[in-house]
Amino acid sequence: MAEARTLTEQELNRALLARQLLLERSTGSIPKVLERMGTLQAQYAPSMYIGLWSRLEGFRRERLDRALEQRNVAQGTLMRATIHLVSAADYWPAAIGVRRGRREAWLGASYRKDYSAKQMSAAARKLRKELGDGTMSRKEIHELLGGDSVVTNGVNMWLDLVRVPPSGTWERRRADLYAAAEHWLGKPAKRIDERAGIEVLVRRYLGGFGPAPIADVANWAGLHPKRVEPVTDSMKLRSFQAEDGTKLLDLPRAPLPDPETPVPVRFLPTWDAILIAHARRAGVMPEEHRSKIFNPKYPQSVPAFLVDGRVAGTWRFEKGKVKTKPFVRLDAAAKREIAKEGERLAELHA
Repeated sequence: MAEARTLTEQELNRALLARQLLLERSTGSIPKVLERMGTLQAQYAPSMYIGLWSRLEGFRRERLDRALEQRNVAQGTLMRATIHLVSAADYWPAAIGVRRGRREAWLGASYRKDYSAKQMSAAARKLRKELGDGTMSRKEIHELLGGDSVVTNGVNMWLDLVRVPPSGTWERRRADLYAAAEHWLGKPAKRIDERAGIEVLVRRYLGGFGPAPIADVANWAGLHPKRVEPVTDSMKLRSFQAEDGTKLLDLPRAPLPDPETPVPVRFLPTWDAILIAHARRAGVMPEEHRSKIFNPKYPQSVPAFLVDGRVAGTWRFEKGKVKTKPFVRLDAAAKREIAKEGERLAELHA
């Protein structure tokens, strides 16, 4: 068997940026873009809008509002027990694929040792009955479940819930209105079991972040690699290796651009997934800058901008303008491009 082709960090960088639609904005629909990029983290509502603006040509905030209202996309607690924005088609595969792993992780936390699966299942049944085909606020759910914050925060591991607009949107950022996913999106297809769900997640991750090792796929999904490996073994995937010899998996026809492909300046929101540890191999986040973006002192990550495909500074919106703070020396052309892109981003905030 021929030795797998070795991909450099630069090649992995351009592959990730292409798949994340950061080399060229898409003209597609929001659901298709979310499927292409491997979903979008949404624990801070404006991040969804900025993340899509960076990847979709001509994106306006009302496009996402409309997609949420029409139930073409949904927000729910999914991979790594983190809120994600997904297409309606991807919601159930994601939810079912990570369900067992999420529950095991939740019950395994030491501070929840006094809570059982039986207790949480009972709370979920009680909430489902009360919800019916309607919605409930977080306060109402908390009161229904006896005022126990641990149960309130964990019940969505046993009952699939989605955020209902206008909560969790740009105009109403507090995500405090919920519905049962089977009511809001319809019941899942019978053919979707855990294995099928994990396969969809593998395809989404490799399509949006690949090529990648199994460990990174599992890290992103919040699953143990031993739960992912049997699925990848049954899939038709191609193999590469990183410069350190790590085996990388990939979808057969996923893009691998020329490593010298030019990259436009891009602004990224809080918690953009390409900066998180599971995508470290692509070098988008230079390690010397990681603590400037992710720091325990901050409640959230700091928004960043890219120059030549790598984090080059942070940005903030203040008094009607996007203000930047570079980490590196920038040439005149990069400064001009940052200024122009910043003006367009300011228009999104207006």
